[in-house]
Amino acid sequence: MKKRKIIMDCDPGHDDAIAIILAAARPELDILAITTVSGNAEIEKTTMNALKVCDLISLHNVIVSKGASEPMIRKRENAPSIHGDSGLDGPEFPPLSCSWSNEHGVDTIVRIVKESEDPVTLLPTGPLTNIALALIKAPEIKDTIEEIILMGGGTFGNWTPTAEFNIWADPEAAKKVFDSGIPLVVMGLDITHQAVATDDVINQVMNIDNNAAKKVGELLAFFKSTYKETFGFDGPPVHDVLTVAYCVAPELFTLKEVNIVVETRGEYTAGTTLVDLLGVTGRKPNAKFGLTLDVDGFWNLMLEALKSYSASQCSFRK
Repeated sequence: MKKRKIIMDCDPGHDDAIAIILAAARPELDILAITTVSGNAEIEKTTMNALKVCDLISLHNVIVSKGASEPMIRKRENAPSIHGDSGLDGPEFPPLSCSWSNEHGVDTIVRIVKESEDPVTLLPTGPLTNIALALIKAPEIKDTIEEIILMGGGTFGNWTPTAEFNIWADPEAAKKVFDSGIPLVVMGLDITHQAVATDDVINQVMNIDNNAAKKVGELLAFFKSTYKETFGFDGPPVHDVLTVAYCVAPELFTLKEVNIVVETRGEYTAGTTLVDLLGVTGRKPNAKFGLTLDVDGFWNLMLEALKSYSASQCSFRK
């Protein structure tokens, strides 16, 4: 089986962490690198968190590179109200046994895409700063990027009334990516809010007899508490995991080809994604936009992945 080559660009983050755990367990995927960006927490914290997850699942053959510490233009803001001060509050992790690369995350993306004999898929699940900077630094890599499957945006917001956090955190970078002409798949809030970890799901995760599943259960329990306090949700949506799920099981998703533009200048609407679901603008579609999710199929995929990890050690079986 020919594996799909992916670079995971992330800001762990509870759902980013779970996305890495799912991707590492799937034999269809070849993780070429994990690059980090400031978003859910500051860059040092998101990078440490990526390493914690790699340690947890013995994913030590994948380069982890620290990327952009600030948005392209705007002042940096993070999300401790959702992910805690560390960006990955809840579980306790042992001291790290690995470290990040000396290569900047943007350079890692450019180098790996250029060196790859096969097209590479990018999976950004945080602000799009690294992806935009890579496209600015080496615009020719567009020809070797098969697809960008991102979590961000939607027809409504969660950080402002109209803007989702990842796009709002660096709208200029998002605009660069959405205007790039690269095939895009967008997992916005419209579909990620369907992937809610209910109490039943969390209990099923916690009952899996291995350390990876236990940590995911603890991550979901903390995530549940902050989503309840901040948004009144009974369970947390695992937004970022949908990017990986789409890579391996696109049949679980209903999507629509639409035009999406990113607002960068609005006094109150910066970071808003204008999703032309009805085609009223006449603009050419530039993205596939997630509409509906087979929720049971999605959670079955996640539970199967967690069960594939060894009970006696953290490493996974492929």
